[in-house]
Amino acid sequence: MSSKKETWKEGMYGDEVREKLLEFAERGWESIPEDERDMWFSRFKFWGVFHQRSGQESYFMLRLTNANGQLNAEQLRAIGEVARDYATGPVENPEFGDAWIDLTTRQSIQLHWINLEDVPAIWEKLESVGVTTRSSGGDTMRNIVGCPVAGKDEEQVIETQSLLERLQEDLRGDDELANMPRKFNISVTGCREGCAQDAINGIGLEPAEKEIAGEVVTGFNVRIGGGLGGREPRKARDLDVFVTRENAYHVIRGFVELYYEHGRRDNRQKNRSRFFVDDEGTAAIRERLQEEYVDVDLRRAGRNVREEYTYNAGRPPEAGKSDHVGVHDQPDGRKYVGLSVPVGRMTARETIALADVAEAYGSGKIRLTRRQNPLIMDVEEEALEDLLAEPLLETHQPNPTPFDRGGMACTGTEFCDIALTETKLRLTRILRWLNANVEVPDDVETIKIHYSGCTADCGHAYTADIGLQGMRAQKDGDIVEALDIGVGGGLGPHPGFVEWVSQRVPADEVPGAIRSLIGAFAAHREEGQTFREWVESFGTESVVDLCEPTETTYEDPYMHDAKQTWYPFAEGESPAPTTVDDVPITSD
Repeated sequence: MSSKKETWKEGMYGDEVREKLLEFAERGWESIPEDERDMWFSRFKFWGVFHQRSGQESYFMLRLTNANGQLNAEQLRAIGEVARDYATGPVENPEFGDAWIDLTTRQSIQLHWINLEDVPAIWEKLESVGVTTRSSGGDTMRNIVGCPVAGKDEEQVIETQSLLERLQEDLRGDDELANMPRKFNISVTGCREGCAQDAINGIGLEPAEKEIAGEVVTGFNVRIGGGLGGREPRKARDLDVFVTRENAYHVIRGFVELYYEHGRRDNRQKNRSRFFVDDEGTAAIRERLQEEYVDVDLRRAGRNVREEYTYNAGRPPEAGKSDHVGVHDQPDGRKYVGLSVPVGRMTARETIALADVAEAYGSGKIRLTRRQNPLIMDVEEEALEDLLAEPLLETHQPNPTPFDRGGMACTGTEFCDIALTETKLRLTRILRWLNANVEVPDDVETIKIHYSGCTADCGHAYTADIGLQGMRAQKDGDIVEALDIGVGGGLGPHPGFVEWVSQRVPADEVPGAIRSLIGAFAAHREEGQTFREWVESFGTESVVDLCEPTETTYEDPYMHDAKQTWYPFAEGESPAPTTVDDVPITSD
């Protein structure tokens, strides 16, 4: 039996949703029949239009898409102007004001407080510069991720941009494959650093080489069935397949079609691709791919470069880059400069300024990473000093503190209906307190703290040095926002997920717990050890005893249950255009 959402999708999905969405936008959001809202809001997601949470009726989030996080200055400036002109809500965020963009962990951008009536004008402006929202949400192939410095990094093993472009145009652009059983993630890594994080994708390609007919050929090995969320994370499994660059598209498409046709549609809790791989097994999937979906012969896996992976791997700085923050060399003699955006949020003014400086000091190309950071590409040596002196780089620094460098956060209860806690503003203030009150060993460049507002783990808490997930707890007789604390996660050559060492810690006691963890790390580590290496050698059970939640000078002003208010930073009734009975008020 199909689920309710499957029934909705059978009625209408994919590109045909656009015309209906435009029709509703022209007539006003209140023209959506009340008893059909859930259905239409579910369908709208295919076009990147997400209704915000309860109490914020009539406001939407808009998610953009772009393969491999590539933008130019004209595109980013248009996005910043859309944020400035349209992404403004009825109440300011106390940290970020009233107009901003959110950088995502899939190398893209989200905008909030969008009125449905403004979507046509926003689409017109964005699409005029080549930016789209198509297939950025819902049960689709989501934004395809890759190495953000593809073609610009000396560590590149194999060129990937042409493959990424074909996947974007021919695979994600195929409306026949729009209605997937659930969202599906694709990654292609062409570098030695592993920055597309293939281990947590539905299908991931990693650089490899294999001797074929007496010649060593560079291509990719294939992994399938990775993902996070629901306290049931999975590392992508080795499919034991090597593909050349020419055949890579066909193998990816073959697995997408296999999952499209045989993935479960009756149980949305068990129909992610990672559970599909659990059920079917890699050997059976490989055999079926060969027999029914792929015309080329599937060769056995070749020699990969996974042992060299350093991106979010918890390895020491001398091993290689753990992210793309900082000033780095390009093969052509120019530089790229990665800026730190600690929780992935930039104001509209900063976004426009980023476009301006990328154009003034580089080629105008900007690339986004999986760690919610932007990169300015193609900076000449003689322009570097002036770029580094720009005011924007005083806020979003290329040489940040270890805590700022490692901070990531999901959307949280500010806009998300399933989140249990506020995230972005809280982590911003936690990082500020840690910077002022906690010392990190001099040879440690980063402490990766990832914060997810719930177990869906959009903030990638499972892959952090210190992972935080939103919960609830009792304190002094009241229900308060709380966090589970995990340690020792990371990707790289040996992906591993955090182990939870303290649970349901009241939010105002979390900085104290982190301080105790960092203090124990500094006291007990061997010289040169990273936090992840220390956890592995010291043992999680020992870390449990050293994690000491406690109140400190840190003050958390949002301890109340933010999910019970229409907006965590506001008092009083929601100004969203509904009556007290949630009956829409006409937009006139």
